[in-house]
Amino acid sequence: MGEEIDKGATETRRVTRLIRLPEVQHRVGLGRSTIYRWMAEGKFPKPVQLGGYSVAWAEDEIDNWIAVRLP
Repeated sequence: MGEEIDKGATETRRVTRLIRLPEVQHRVGLGRSTIYRWMAEGKFPKPVQLGGYSVAWAEDEIDNWIAVRLP
């Protein structure tokens, strides 16, 4: 007998790339302290913890943040 496959669950799964602080700074044109201050104020997306002191941001969240601010 095997596992039954749910044919209704054909939703495509999008893989999100994680980007580190230097790339985030380059994309948004902000410095480290501004990014962290805006995160504390709820004005900037928060990163995900990778382990220890390493963090990264979801690329799609940064892209959406940028898109909202473009005229």
